[in-house]
Amino acid sequence: MSAPAGPPAGEGRLAVGLVRGLHGLRGGVRVEVLTDDASRFEPGSVLLVADSDRRLTVAESHADKPPGLIVRFQELPSRSSAEWLRERYLEVVPAEPLPAATYYWHEIVGCSVVTSDGEPLGEVVDVFRVGEAEVYDVRGERGDLLVPAVGSVVRELVPAERRIVVDAAALDLPPPRGAGRR
Repeated sequence: MSAPAGPPAGEGRLAVGLVRGLHGLRGGVRVEVLTDDASRFEPGSVLLVADSDRRLTVAESHADKPPGLIVRFQELPSRSSAEWLRERYLEVVPAEPLPAATYYWHEIVGCSVVTSDGEPLGEVVDVFRVGEAEVYDVRGERGDLLVPAVGSVVRELVPAERRIVVDAAALDLPPPRGAGRR
């Protein structure tokens, strides 16, 4: 299951996990992992709680059902002390900028998608991974479209302008409704 579209993030912060529930009596939480960098959850790592300045230090973490981890924080020694974290995002301040032409998913969500012929297909409402590939969930007049984020399909990707141009033929899209009728 992918994360909800557009997780809230503090200024300059990146959501790396979503607390889905509690685990055990010693303050463990089940975290849906939203990052490719597993080191963000290593013991000693500091995570920030979304919409607050609260900092939490990872005491221990181990694998749970994919895509998750069980994480315990030094500052939360009991189940009752961790209860308030349920359904809260965990964030980090990225140490380095991303390489050129690389984007965070939250930068893609909300982009308008059009074909190279100019037909609007809708807006990206979610991004998720299937195997090693990313897929954009696009909603518009044609309904839900799943657009593989590969070079043969995505011709232009300009998140700063909130725009994505795709090749309709590569998506094997039927002609738009009403096209060719007179």
